[in-house]
Amino acid sequence: MQEINFKDINALESKVSEDFGAWGTEIEVTQQLINDFADLTGDHQWIHVDVEKCAQMSPFGGPIAHGFLVLVLMPKLTLPEADYEIVGYGNIVNYGSDKLRFTGAVPAGSKLRMRGRIAAVEAKAKGTAVTMEMAIHVVGQDRPSVVYQMIMLYQ
Repeated sequence: MQEINFKDINALESKVSEDFGAWGTEIEVTQQLINDFADLTGDHQWIHVDVEKCAQMSPFGGPIAHGFLVLVLMPKLTLPEADYEIVGYGNIVNYGSDKLRFTGAVPAGSKLRMRGRIAAVEAKAKGTAVTMEMAIHVVGQDRPSVVYQMIMLYQ
């Protein structure tokens, strides 16, 4: 495995790609998970939690997950190990995000998977910002349900 120091901008930029990597682990989005998230956030909108009403009125044929629920599942949707490792830093902090789109519904009972890519690298005064773009898909669908660009600052 190639080790890349977090200060080596050229080496990190060589990992920037338009192509997404391999798929990571799959997880199921159960109705119970959706209900628990609704309880946690106070968002009990019927499109998420009312199974009977959704069967009759939802354009999706049943309940769908909250967009933010899908987003916060990212840490569980682990990616395959890369062929490189970023080294030499003291810590990594979440520096923010550049893009978040909810592009497709996630029906209750569906499985999710994710893949990612390095979209950008930038030297900052306090470290190196690495922008990762993640695409979360319902298994079997070509179009992602969530596209998210997160920026991690290596210091």
